[in-house]
Amino acid sequence: MPTAPRPPRRAVPPPRAPRWVLWLPVVLLLLDLIAEAVVPDAVAAGFLLTALPVVTAFSYGPVLTATATGGSLGLQVLLALRAGHINEQHHVWVYIATLLSGVMGTALSWQRTRQDRNLLQARTVAETLQRTVLRPVPERAGGLRVAGLYRSAQAEVLVGGDLYEVCDTRFGVRVLLGDVRGKGLGAVRTVADVLGAFRAAAYDTPGLVELADQLDRAVLRDAAERGDDELFATAVLVQYRPGSDCVEIVNRGHTTPLLLTGGTISPVSCADELPLGLGHLGPADERGKPTAVALPPGHTVLLYTDGVSEARDATGAFYPLAPRLAALGTTEPDRLVSFLAQDVHRYAGLLADDLAVLALTPDVL
Repeated sequence: MPTAPRPPRRAVPPPRAPRWVLWLPVVLLLLDLIAEAVVPDAVAAGFLLTALPVVTAFSYGPVLTATATGGSLGLQVLLALRAGHINEQHHVWVYIATLLSGVMGTALSWQRTRQDRNLLQARTVAETLQRTVLRPVPERAGGLRVAGLYRSAQAEVLVGGDLYEVCDTRFGVRVLLGDVRGKGLGAVRTVADVLGAFRAAAYDTPGLVELADQLDRAVLRDAAERGDDELFATAVLVQYRPGSDCVEIVNRGHTTPLLLTGGTISPVSCADELPLGLGHLGPADERGKPTAVALPPGHTVLLYTDGVSEARDATGAFYPLAPRLAALGTTEPDRLVSFLAQDVHRYAGLLADDLAVLALTPDVL
């Protein structure tokens, strides 16, 4: 759960072979020695060792594969010498086959190691870029305690179609949480564009509605560049001034935030606004004002995407967010986010959609 800035993680290395595959060379060697000891007259010495270099290549590097080749040849010669068959023609062909197997196995191991190294490098670059797009959630920002959760529906991808950002500006803390239409690299591009526009405008735009309008125009420009008339992003923007007892919220077609006051959980009723990128379709003279929501100490605003509210169990029932949180009985941001991180997964299993959550509460020092 990214609730505080953390140094970049090392990219996850390519998966190693299963443990039983790692033990295959040893098993093959033992089988050959056991067969030689149990039925010495019926088994041609060292025949099984011909496959040892290739088996080793599946799990180990080229040096160890070449070593296994030399060891196999040496052991074959010793076993044939013990049986008095060292110069027989079929044994000579076994030596040749083992040598060829070793050459091919060493080449295979070198190529596999090279591909693993390239894959690790690519994953490192991709992870660095994705973490630049989607930064860790700060634990505290301008008088707010913040906790956040982000999970992509694709386990190997850090950034999906959901987005969030927390900026401490001269106008107060400004928070963005949203969901871009679509999936894949196209959605990631829109996420990067919206976050870039928010980070640039949040520090210089006085009004929260004006800030939302700038993001609306940014998505509209992106849609025009792509020729995608249906591109849009739902978003909720929050502003909190240090020392204030309320927050301001602008909701642009996003899921309704929840207000947790300890004993009750209630939806925050906001003006019905069009999503980002579609604002030009509404009346230009009917821009709403931010919704002011009382937020004294001990109260928490929960922002979330539909990856939470529309998560389904095996029967197709939606995740009952408010009842689950009510049963938890806390407004602590860290506990709320930790609970959702586990409970949504238990309820729905594998995610069918990206998931993002932010919990905000006044910081009482």
